Amino acid sequence: MKRNYFLAVISVIAATALTLGACTTTSSSTGPDAASARTEIDTGAAAALSKLYAEVQGSKEMVSKAKGVLVIPRVVSAGLIVGGSRGQGELLIDGRPSGYYSATGASVGVVVGAQSKDVFVLFMTNEALTRFQASRGWTAGVDGSVALVKVGASGSVDTETARHEVIGFVLSNGGLMADLSFEGTKVSKLDL
Repeated sequence: MKRNYFLAVISVIAATALTLGACTTTSSSTGPDAASARTEIDTGAAAALSKLYAEVQGSKEMVSKAKGVLVIPRVVSAGLIVGGSRGQGELLIDGRPSGYYSATGASVGVVVGAQSKDVFVLFMTNEALTRFQASRGWTAGVDGSVALVKVGASGSVDTETARHEVIGFVLSNGGLMADLSFEGTKVSKLDL
């Protein structure tokens, strides 16, 4: 029995590692497929921002102060003991797309099932935005610390968080997630 359980766990770990390994490569598309991918990402990002503004009081003002905003809609996380997440999004500067990105992450621990969430990374200073754009693969917690936004007692964004260089929002169907970490999430530029 223990041997079968051990083999099942190893199989899940190997499958997750292979899946995440395949997810970390950047895409090199041109033509109609690339245009379709950009349109899908643009539409998803706009919908995610609208949802954020509607659900989190003060988020629109914080986004408007950012030098750049990375919006990754519909990040899918799944796993069994070992999990992974993947999503595609865009960097917005002055409200306009300025590049398309892929985000991947892994987790070990109590992970069962799958969920979808929208991820927002706000670069509040020009320096933080420049470091992100110049990287060949930006990793949260290594290349930049991300302060996760929390909602205060008044139901609006905690203003203490707004003082950081890089700020993150994670929005699920249940609302703003406060118990999640961005640490280890790798963001790579897509060639779209």
